[in-house]
Amino acid sequence: MRNEAIRLNENNKINLKIMLLFYTLRQKIAILFFVAVLTGVTGYSQKISQPQPVWWFGISGAANFNFYRGTTQMLNGNLTVPTAFHKGAGVRPYFSLLTEYRPNKIWGGMLNIAYDNRGGKFNGVEAPCNCAATLSTNISYVTIEPSLRIAPFGNSFYIFAGPTVSFNVSKSFTYTQQKQADTKGDWSDIHSAVISAQAGAGIDIPLSAKTKSTQMVLSPFVSFLTDFGHDPRSADSWSFYTIRTGVALKFGKVKKSKQAVAVVVPQAPPVIKKEIQFSIEAPTVVAANRKVKETFPLCNAVFFDDGSAEIPKRYMLLSQSEAILFNEQQLQQGGQSDNVNNRSSRQLAVYHNILNIIGARMLANPQSSITLTGAAYKNPKEGKMMADNIKQYLVTAFGISASRISTEGRNKPIVPSEHPGGKKDLALLREDDHRVDITTTSPELLMQSGEGASVFLKSVEITTPDQNPLDSLVIFTVPGADTLLKSWSVQISDKQGNVQYYGPYTKDEAAVLRKTILGNNTQGSYKILMIGETNAGDSVKKESHIDLVKSADAKQEDLRYSILFDFDKSRTIASYKKFLTEVVTPHIPENGTVIIYGHTDIIGDEKHNLSLSDKRVKDAQEIIQQALSTTGKTGVKFETHGSGADTDNAPFENSLPEERFYNRTVIINIIPAE
Repeated sequence: MRNEAIRLNENNKINLKIMLLFYTLRQKIAILFFVAVLTGVTGYSQKISQPQPVWWFGISGAANFNFYRGTTQMLNGNLTVPTAFHKGAGVRPYFSLLTEYRPNKIWGGMLNIAYDNRGGKFNGVEAPCNCAATLSTNISYVTIEPSLRIAPFGNSFYIFAGPTVSFNVSKSFTYTQQKQADTKGDWSDIHSAVISAQAGAGIDIPLSAKTKSTQMVLSPFVSFLTDFGHDPRSADSWSFYTIRTGVALKFGKVKKSKQAVAVVVPQAPPVIKKEIQFSIEAPTVVAANRKVKETFPLCNAVFFDDGSAEIPKRYMLLSQSEAILFNEQQLQQGGQSDNVNNRSSRQLAVYHNILNIIGARMLANPQSSITLTGAAYKNPKEGKMMADNIKQYLVTAFGISASRISTEGRNKPIVPSEHPGGKKDLALLREDDHRVDITTTSPELLMQSGEGASVFLKSVEITTPDQNPLDSLVIFTVPGADTLLKSWSVQISDKQGNVQYYGPYTKDEAAVLRKTILGNNTQGSYKILMIGETNAGDSVKKESHIDLVKSADAKQEDLRYSILFDFDKSRTIASYKKFLTEVVTPHIPENGTVIIYGHTDIIGDEKHNLSLSDKRVKDAQEIIQQALSTTGKTGVKFETHGSGADTDNAPFENSLPEERFYNRTVIINIIPAE
């Protein structure tokens, strides 16, 4: 018994020494922390005068001084040690990748993604066999540490605090006991994730010259990680807290506009005003009325109202007796034609007969078949119901065999308008995507050419009078008006002193119909005065002159073709190269005029839409010019205009998804030589 007491006394002495060692260590760390604070307030108390980056990135390394408390005895399902372990300690490594956000000198944020080792060794115990026993562990985590960063004195000293979210990656232990082999294993009942908290302080020591755009700092730091919430296991009361001390290396980029430099105010140079340009593109003699034969593309989609699987009432639905009498030819003789200055109610009326056109074409071609793909946002069942309702109409009204029509439902169309990451106009884009697409491999139902995802159904040809042909526009252009001028207007005066006013305009280009300027006159000579106001409030005036003559009605037909584009795309033009080369170009006569207008819907940025329409127009012109060169035709003049989302010139309104689809277009007018 005396020997046993001596051994226990020796063990207690050893444990006491260990405790005193860590107590002394904690004192030293506390002193270091105090010195860090004092240094931050004194040695680095001068306000940071050099420019500071807003974002910092770097790495850090530190030593974790881990302290154990609580009780643990059952290590896992296979091992329960004879004597419980309580206190303990250890020093283990810590590494992190860090990001800091500092919008000003006081407040900011920190984020560390770290490898965090909380390993250590429990104080030794005496097993019932009078055998010394030890327990050590290498438990570690991947930790996410978001913190609020505060520099209370506006200098290099800062404090931080925030939660820690730790995910266990290692849970091994080693148990030793005299007179038996060492036991190694993994803890049981380890929490896979724990949430705790930390607080600390640090000092940013600049390593870069003040004039450098890339700043580098060395940042010693110390922090305390509480054991509140950090019980590594659910099976016992073991917990640990940590004092961490280390250093971080951080890098940041200073924006040149924010660099602190000596300011010298020289004599202000004279302001050079950019010259305002003004030009007019006007026809001298244009036929008052023409006939136009238009190849109108049939968009292969039926758009449904939000939350409804019923075919909208704006689509023309026929009874069985009416369907028998339906003839696509009756749609091909229209009334008043449309152009870039009018709305296209007639074309829309043709499009709203799409189900009847499909039904009649399938009746005329019994070998043809179609697929109906319904799309409803996060509701493919509703999409399938939409497709089934169209199928039911075609079967009931036109007597099409159900076996020739397949249906399916999706969350989004195969070619959606709403794209991942998009943030603008989501409601309109989802309206566009709430639809049933009609696809087919039957050539008798398809357009004459077209490949890939943008295949449209066979076009409808429409012949109609065109009282306002595209080449009858008088186009006024002020390059850069959207940035140089607040607004501008046009004053048109004839020799009799009559004055017409148009505007105000804010964009680079505006158009007025020739017949509007002529009125009831057959000809006229006009002085044009452009009056603008600069952003500085100055007035600017430019003069020009035009002569207009109203001629007799044209005897030849104009030809008009349209190309439709997927949302926000210009390269859809590639799938129409064969159409433009083999169908459009052969109808362009020697010395004729080709007028190409490009449009977009109203969704998105105005300047982006204008650039997009220009790109569409130029691509179409390039393909046609290449085809003309191959055929040897000469003397063909081109007029091209990208109107973007300009609602004054748009061929359709933008209230319905089908109108927006038809506004994503290039319209090609072929004018024979007079």
